[in-house]
Amino acid sequence: MQLAGKTALVTGAAKRIGRAIATRLHGAGASVVLHHRHAEAEAQELAAKLNTAREGSAATLQADLLDTDRLPELVAFAVTRFGGLDMLVNNASSFYPTPMGEITPQEFSELMGTNLKAPLFLAQAAASELKSRRGCIVNIVDIHAERPLRNYLVYSIAKTALAGLTRALALELGPDIRVNGVSPGPIAWPDDGSFEPALQERVIRHTLLKRQGDPEDIAKTVLFLAADAGYITGQIIAVDGGRSVNI
Repeated sequence: MQLAGKTALVTGAAKRIGRAIATRLHGAGASVVLHHRHAEAEAQELAAKLNTAREGSAATLQADLLDTDRLPELVAFAVTRFGGLDMLVNNASSFYPTPMGEITPQEFSELMGTNLKAPLFLAQAAASELKSRRGCIVNIVDIHAERPLRNYLVYSIAKTALAGLTRALALELGPDIRVNGVSPGPIAWPDDGSFEPALQERVIRHTLLKRQGDPEDIAKTVLFLAADAGYITGQIIAVDGGRSVNI
């Protein structure tokens, strides 16, 4: 129970990697605020499961992170519900192709908004509370922040900017708040079927471990950064089976 008495806010917590992160932090003793945008049923189901394990330890909160005026409400909700905020995990993300020559202003705004603007303004909203509790921020980046993914131009540059934001926030918010990032590799494929089995296999072959990872691999790394990495800040850990050195 490394995180007993602590509170974590996880964005995009209803499904996939966000769900695994929230569950892992909760398992370590933290109370969790499960942010979601549209996945209300999944968020409620997860909250019920966590509250069964430990009564009154999980709550859901719906918000569109592109509405930056509402972001302070997420922090206020955590403080009101659980008495404070110790960890902010910026996991929510939009991901879809934007080939050069076909990019629209709306796509640019959405991808930059969810992957960069929202983490920045949510960190700003949470900074005072996190500072008072010597808390931490973990941003979920992407190995394609370093090596862009073809046809995903805007997503790639948004994640590159998020990697830069992670380091800049560590500089701005130290010594009281630690800020780190985790960069997943082939962990969970998109729900839209855009990565066909043959493409998935080709990606996996480029990992050094020759296998796909699991959302739990990301969740364990987030827990490490939150609970066991008191002298680590401004760093981004690639959890990708070695793919980032073999692209």
